Amino acid sequence: MRALAERPEEVPAVFAERFNSGDAAALAQVYEEAAVLVPQPGAPATGPDLHTANSRLQRLGVPIEVRPRHVYRSGDVALLIVDWVIDGTGRDGQTVHVEGTATDIARRGPDGRWRYVIDNPFGTRAQRLRTEDPGEPAF
Repeated sequence: MRALAERPEEVPAVFAERFNSGDAAALAQVYEEAAVLVPQPGAPATGPDLHTANSRLQRLGVPIEVRPRHVYRSGDVALLIVDWVIDGTGRDGQTVHVEGTATDIARRGPDGRWRYVIDNPFGTRAQRLRTEDPGEPAF
């Protein structure tokens, strides 16, 4: 398995490789300790909730594909805009299709490696009202 990213441009590929490995502990290393994941617009998760959200998708057994669109860096902080898709047949035989354009923040740690500080996979997608049909699975 590849090491953590040495450049911010590498963070999405490291995330995808570790996600696709099915190794939740390896995936957790891509995040800073106090990182925030936004598995649904308006519903941020941290700590164990962050890792539980990622585990739900990993357990489907469908790989993620990532396509970085933009990376903007200022010193030890970077904004990443990344198109991604999880598309295939899950372990339960059901069709899985989830996609988005992430707006993520990564930071270089004291060890020189880049990790997610904020992972917002659905980017600017609006938060749905409780009365609306979600139409797509939550993490």
